[in-house]
Amino acid sequence: MSRLTDLIAQARAKDAQLGADLEREFRALSSRRAFGLNFERHRPEAVELPHRAVRKGDKVRVLPERGSTKKGDKQLWLVRKVARNKDSGVAQLALPGTDQTETKDVPVDDLVVVAEFRDLVYPGLVSTGKVERGAEKPFHTVINGENYHVLKALTYTHRGEIDAIYIDPPYNGGARDWKYNNDYVEAEDLYRHSKWLAMMERRLKIAQELLNPAESILLVTIDEKEYLRLGLLLEQLFPGHRIQMISTAINPKGSARGKEFYRVDEYVYVVYIGRAEVHEVLPITGLCISKSDSETPNSEDDVHAQQPQTVRWASLLRSGKGAQREESHLKFYPVLVDVESQQIVGAGDPLPLGEHPDDFDVPKGLTAVWPIRQNGTEGRWQLNTSSFRALLDDGYLKIGSIGRKTNKITFYYLMEGQRKKLASGELQVVGKDKYGGILVGYAAESTATGRPKTQWASKAHSATDHGSSMLRRVIPNRSFPYPKSLYAVEDVLRFFVGPNKRAVILDFFAGSGTTAHAVMRLNRQDSGRRQCISVTNNEVAADEHAALRKQGLRPGDTEWERWGICDYITKPRVEAAITGQTPDSEPIKGDYKFTDEFPMAQGFEENAAFFTLTYENPIAVSHDLAFQRIAPLLWMRAGCQGDRIDSIPSKGWQVAETYALLCDLDHTTAFCRAVKKAAGVCIAYVVTDDERRFQAVARRLPDSVEPIRLYESYFSNFQFVNGE
Repeated sequence: MSRLTDLIAQARAKDAQLGADLEREFRALSSRRAFGLNFERHRPEAVELPHRAVRKGDKVRVLPERGSTKKGDKQLWLVRKVARNKDSGVAQLALPGTDQTETKDVPVDDLVVVAEFRDLVYPGLVSTGKVERGAEKPFHTVINGENYHVLKALTYTHRGEIDAIYIDPPYNGGARDWKYNNDYVEAEDLYRHSKWLAMMERRLKIAQELLNPAESILLVTIDEKEYLRLGLLLEQLFPGHRIQMISTAINPKGSARGKEFYRVDEYVYVVYIGRAEVHEVLPITGLCISKSDSETPNSEDDVHAQQPQTVRWASLLRSGKGAQREESHLKFYPVLVDVESQQIVGAGDPLPLGEHPDDFDVPKGLTAVWPIRQNGTEGRWQLNTSSFRALLDDGYLKIGSIGRKTNKITFYYLMEGQRKKLASGELQVVGKDKYGGILVGYAAESTATGRPKTQWASKAHSATDHGSSMLRRVIPNRSFPYPKSLYAVEDVLRFFVGPNKRAVILDFFAGSGTTAHAVMRLNRQDSGRRQCISVTNNEVAADEHAALRKQGLRPGDTEWERWGICDYITKPRVEAAITGQTPDSEPIKGDYKFTDEFPMAQGFEENAAFFTLTYENPIAVSHDLAFQRIAPLLWMRAGCQGDRIDSIPSKGWQVAETYALLCDLDHTTAFCRAVKKAAGVCIAYVVTDDERRFQAVARRLPDSVEPIRLYESYFSNFQFVNGE
């Protein structure tokens, strides 16, 4: 081995890149095991960046002519210089690794920048919109980008902070469902399995850095085509950690497998990190068993008997059809609230049509809350005044939430069926919430909790009934292959993040956005503040490629990108789930089922922010020229909550809800004073090249505030060789 090491050193002296490549391959070969999973770790992947402007020193590929359906040139070129005019530009290209004497000129419009996984990458984020319905709650985030690079970006914002990772990676069935080095991997590819393993290994290694080492969980779904290799890969990447595999039925009718048995199930790998364990929860969809149960139920009735329903409170504000004031004007009246004591006092009389709420004389010391819909129009309550007052007297009406910033108040009432169960003793009052409203639970709840077995068979987990059909309701006329059942993802997450109402969940194969949707469901059930980070690229489906290219379109064109997964499926689904409206602004039809049943048109009181990954010039970053694209990363590191500082503050500093920024150290005194007054600030970013002055500022900050030096912390985090 020493002789081989000497030869590699000699090669490195003559060609640094060649030496590094040889050493990497040598290490891979020498680390192979006599027993275990051995596979070809193919050359590091490369990703095309159609939105990146071509710069000197970039690696690029030459695109095929517009209108052509031929594959592009796979040769990588190095940009020696770029000459630009008002309308276009021309780049001088040379082959990398040569003396660069032979060059050619190509219009920059015909080039696409390529980032190899061995290249240094300095990420940023561009905001592409947001939706806000959750008042002061943290934001869910959806990031459009190559997931390997986004994971690297998250090592700056969430290293060791992720509580759960749920991923549904490509199943590698040869159906052109994923790419390796910009080529679809098909069934005929002899290296199909090793490419898949190489792709997964690189991403799971970064996932290790993101997971909370004290207590977190990794969940990976897979089917029979790669489950054996995935299991071995997880064993090798997570030595010493507990790993289980669940078999779950997702297609009761069965999926044809040629002349073989019909496939009805798939697998979920569970990797327990640190103290992670399966928490006992209420039986949700027939998965759990009672503590006293030791045998499998003998019939479907037995399964149903193990499945108590969750106690549901209905929203007082009417949604969906018939929700306008004029459609039931007697249900347009003010709910009177004493904001100081946070109690519902009563209700005023209905306001006749034609009269404005401002005409109502509000009693002194009280606030009048009217049934105003999300879009600002006048709606109506679900109850008339006599029913409202009767339920209030009996304690069956309560405040759901009060927005800290907006002071928006929501109300809930216990429905008739639940009131009957309360009277019969099936339900019981188990306590009171922070607003004094009663908490209701099942009388047998203490004996009904339990852990599930490793074989799951629940109608709620049918991908056909609650995956594809769900998606058609939320974003009609838009299809996505094999979306997961919303309730399947919700259930598996509940066993691990149910008790943690502030859990951070990551899905870096987000696809249609089911995981984010499931996290919103969990939050609604227990007033949680969990947040989901969804990562997906904007790849256009394989069968759309040829048609779009015939139209003269290319990746990066607006008309091309609108059909990509993130822009066409993921973002619209997340937004529609929150607003309760389809992309065409129609109320979503149907109801959510199982654990929490309510009209889908009600939406969720949640926030979501959408971003696209960018690739920054380190010089521009260090000179504050890329701050707008670094800003979202600073906001994410501080918890994805509240206002975001999107530009360099003119006064030299700014304090947001959860973090603060100091750009001009001459204003340190005012900055530190403001930080001390702001109760929610947890991070203070200080822009300076002087370590001594940074430490002087840090010493003046409260102990509860973490000082972070910009841009030193940013650069040090990304000083890695991509694809190591």
